[in-house]
Amino acid sequence: MASSKEYLEYILGQLSELDDITYRAMMGEYIIYYKGRIAGGIYDNRFLVKPIKAAVALLPDAPFEKPYEGAKEMLLIENIDDREFIAKLFSAMYDELPVPKKKSKKK
Repeated sequence: MASSKEYLEYILGQLSELDDITYRAMMGEYIIYYKGRIAGGIYDNRFLVKPIKAAVALLPDAPFEKPYEGAKEMLLIENIDDREFIAKLFSAMYDELPVPKKKSKKK
């Protein structure tokens, strides 16, 4: 089941306190970027984030779920209505998020 555009818009609204949130559609789902780094995504209308130390610390009881078959588990954000907490979570996660790799230019 693909995620709905309405769910994406709701999550983007919840992230609106943060600067530089972007997303990219990928096979009916959405990857969420924070300041150019992948922080999580929306999969089957579930908001999942990378299970890095800061996220696990702030979401100690969050279930681990796979975004799709064969993928690594991510943390499910169950309380998507708490905009202030989500902003705090993303801010805490930023320094641990992997820096995107430079794409090599083919000649």
